[in-house]
Amino acid sequence: MKMKGLHRWCSLALVVAILSVGMLMDGGTLCQEEPTDVYIVTLRQAPAALYDSDELKTTRNAFHKGRSLGKLTTKPRNVSQFQGSFGFISHTHDSLLRRTLRGEKYLKIYSYHYLINGFAVLVSPQQADKLSRRREVANVALDFSVRPATTYTPQFLGLPNGAWAQEGGYKSSGEGIVIGFVDTGIDPTHPSFSDHISGSPYLIPAHYSGVCEVTSDFPPGSCNRKLVGARHFAASAITRGIFNSSKDYASPLDGDGHGTHTASIAAGNHGIPVVVAGHQFGNASGMAPRAQISVYKALYKGFGGFAADVVAAIDQAAQDGVDVLSLSITPNRRPPGIATFFNPIDMALLAAVKAGIFVVQAAGNTGPSPKSISSFSPWIFTVGAATQDRVYRNSITLGNNVSIPGVGLAPGTYKDSMLPLISALDALNNGTTATSDMYMEECQDSSIFTDEQVRGNLLICSYSIRFVLGLSTINRALQTASNLSAAGIVFYINPYVIGFQLNPIPMGIPGIIIPSPDDSKILLQYYNSSVERDRKSRKVVKLGASACISGGLKASYSMSAPKVLYYSARGPDPEDNSLTDADILKPNLVAPGNSIWASWSSMGTGSVEFLGEKFAMISGTSMAAPHVAGLAALVKQKFPSFSPAAIASALSTTASLSDRNGGPIMAQRAYTNPDTNQSPATPFDMGSGFINATAALDPGLIFDANFKDYMSFLCRINGSGPVILNYTSQNCWPYANSTSSPDLNLPSITIWMLNVSRTVQRVVSNVAGDESYNVDLRAPSGVSLKVDPTHFNILNGQKQVLTISLNATLSSSAMSFGRITLSGDQGHVINVPISVIVKNSPI
Repeated sequence: MKMKGLHRWCSLALVVAILSVGMLMDGGTLCQEEPTDVYIVTLRQAPAALYDSDELKTTRNAFHKGRSLGKLTTKPRNVSQFQGSFGFISHTHDSLLRRTLRGEKYLKIYSYHYLINGFAVLVSPQQADKLSRRREVANVALDFSVRPATTYTPQFLGLPNGAWAQEGGYKSSGEGIVIGFVDTGIDPTHPSFSDHISGSPYLIPAHYSGVCEVTSDFPPGSCNRKLVGARHFAASAITRGIFNSSKDYASPLDGDGHGTHTASIAAGNHGIPVVVAGHQFGNASGMAPRAQISVYKALYKGFGGFAADVVAAIDQAAQDGVDVLSLSITPNRRPPGIATFFNPIDMALLAAVKAGIFVVQAAGNTGPSPKSISSFSPWIFTVGAATQDRVYRNSITLGNNVSIPGVGLAPGTYKDSMLPLISALDALNNGTTATSDMYMEECQDSSIFTDEQVRGNLLICSYSIRFVLGLSTINRALQTASNLSAAGIVFYINPYVIGFQLNPIPMGIPGIIIPSPDDSKILLQYYNSSVERDRKSRKVVKLGASACISGGLKASYSMSAPKVLYYSARGPDPEDNSLTDADILKPNLVAPGNSIWASWSSMGTGSVEFLGEKFAMISGTSMAAPHVAGLAALVKQKFPSFSPAAIASALSTTASLSDRNGGPIMAQRAYTNPDTNQSPATPFDMGSGFINATAALDPGLIFDANFKDYMSFLCRINGSGPVILNYTSQNCWPYANSTSSPDLNLPSITIWMLNVSRTVQRVVSNVAGDESYNVDLRAPSGVSLKVDPTHFNILNGQKQVLTISLNATLSSSAMSFGRITLSGDQGHVINVPISVIVKNSPI
C-alpha cells in the first residue's frame, strides 16, 4: 500500500491525527512536494535489549562516537534500568535526521529503542537513499503491509483433567504469566477480561511494567489486574491518510473483533456464558484463564496494518516485560532479499526471543498449496489450523424425503413439521422486476416482496459472492424474513461461490445455509418441479414443495478430528523469493482453528453476522495461534527457567500424531469438497503434530537453542554477513566455524538438499527424572537413516548428543518423511519428524 503518485500532501486533519497519537514532527511543515513512503531505518549500534546494565553506562559515548559496543547478554527482567537511555536514543535519531536531511521536509513516525535501534520515517526515495549512505545507518527497509491471518477446546485438549489439574486447577492456570497480543485491540468491558470473576485477587507480576493508554474511547478504568496494559500503534497508517478514527479508533479499543477473540482464546476468564442470538452455547474459557493480558493494537479493520506499527508494538511489548507474545498476523508478501528471515518484524522478534519471550505466530490462511507458509524464522513458533471434534450439524428434509446437509446455528421448524417452500423470485410484489432489483434473490429488502406470499412459509434466498464481500448479509435477509412473517429461511449457494467454507451463522428463526452448489441444485430442481405456474405469466399458482429444518443448535462430535484444514498454510519453508527451501520445519504444529467460539467486541464489525454480540464463532490460523500462546503460558508457569526454544521443544516433541479414532491425522488438500480431497498429513502440513497440552507439561527431554545458535544459522546463509551486521551489530566471523543450518538444535530435522549424505547432531537435555531411552527409526523414502547411540541412560539435568546420519539411496525430487522416536522407560515419548525434499544418490 505505497503512496505512489502523491506529489503533495498537507492536511490539517492529518496534523491533528498525528499529534493525537504523540508522534514527533521534524523538518518544518507536513507538506511534501514529491512522492513519499514510510521507511524503517536501522542504525549500526545495537538496541538497549542487547546490553547488560554496566554497558548501558557507556551507551551515550558509543552512540556519540559511532562505534559498536561489547558483549551481548540476555534480557534483565527489570526494564526500568533502560528507560534513561531511551530518551537519548530518540534524540540521537532526531539528530541524525536533521544532519542528513538539513532543510528538507520529513516526518519521523517512531523511534525504536529496545529490540531495534532505529526509527520509522516518512521521506522520499531520494531522502531514503541519503540516509542509507550515512555511516551510522545499517539498513533502510521500505515499510510493508500485514493482515490478520472458546467454549469447548479446553475439553477437546484435555485441560480440565490434564494440564489445568497439574497447575492446581483452572483458578491458578497461567498465574504470574503475561501474554502480549499484537492484534486489533480489545473490548475492556467484556466479562472475559474482568478481574472480579475469580474469588482470589490478581497480582501484577513484578517483571511487568506496561501502561494503560487512556483516550475517550478507552477511558480510565478500562484496564485492571487481568487486562494489565493496552496501547495502540497507528502512526504509519495515519501518515498514509487511510486511518479512519471513526471506525478504526485511535485507542486500544477493538473496532474489528479479531483482537478480542484471540485474547480470550489464550487467556479469557473461565466459565463465561456464551449467549448468541438468544441461544446458549455453553461456557467459555481461555487456555490459561489465570494469565494476564497486555494488548498492543497495530491492526485495523479497514486496511490491516503496516510493519512500522507492528515493530513498534513488538518493541513496546518487550520493554513492558511480557512472557509470551501472540501474533495472529502475516505479511501480505514474502519478504525480499537474500532470505525471508531478514525483515524488520522477524529480526525484532529475534531480539524478543533473545530477551526470553516466547513468540507465537499464525501460519497464514493461504493453504493448501506447498510453500504457502507466511511465518518463516526458526525462532518463531508457527501454528497451523486443525479441526476440533465438535461440529454443529444442520439439515433440511425435502417433501420427497431427500435430506440435504447445511450450516446454521438456528432452531428447527416447529415439531419437525413440513412447511411450504417459496422462492424469493416467486414472492415479488407487482412493482418489482428483475431489472429493478438484480439482487432480489438475496432477500435484502422486504419491501420488494408480498407478505401474503411469504407468511408462514420457508423463504428460499440466494447466497452469492456479495455475502462473502459483505455487500449483502445474513442478518438483513433474516430481518426480511421476519418482516414478512416467514416461518423460516433457506439459503442456497450461488454456483459462483466456489471454495468458500461457511462457518455456522447464528439465526433467531429456523434457517439453514446449503454450502454445496450440487446440493443447492437438488433443492432448486425439487422446488421448480413441484410448483404450478400460469403458462403465460409464469407466476406461481400453487405451491407444491415443502420441507422441514432440523436445526443446528445442538453440537455433535466427530471422531475424525483433528484434521488439517485446507486453508492452513503449508511448508516447505521458503528461504528466499526464488523459493529455495530452508532447512527449517514449518509449521511447527497445528492447533484448533475451525469454528472457535470466543469473545467478541461490542464495537466489532469484522463479522457482520455477530454485530452486537458478545461472542463469535470464527475460523483461521489466527484462532489456532492463541491456543498455543495460552498453552505456552502453562509450560512457562511450570518451568520458569525454560528458554523460548525449550518451550517450543516441549510443545513439539509431545504433539499427537493420531486422530480420535487412532488413525493418522488427515490433511484437506482442496478448497472444493475438502473432506473428500484429503490424505494423511505430512510434517509440512502439521509440523510435529497436533498440540497435546498435558504431555507438554512433562516433556522428559528438550532440545534447547539460544541466540548464538540462531546467529550461527543465519551466518551460514550465503551473503548474509552484511545484513546480519546491519540488523544485529554483530559480525559473523565468530560463528564462521560453528553450527551449520541442519545442526540448529531444533526438535525436527529438515534437509532440502540431501547430496549423497549428511550427518547432523541434536542435543537433548533431561528435565525429568533419571531415565533410559531406546531410539526407534522410520527412514524417509529413498534415504537410509542411522542414529548413534541407539540406547542411552540419562540423569536429570544431563545432556546427550545424538548423531544422525542420512544417506540418499535413490535420486528424487519428491518429498519424503520419516521419524525418530525416543522412548523412555518412565513413559516419556519424544517424536522428531524428519523431512527430506531433494535426494541425490551416488548411483
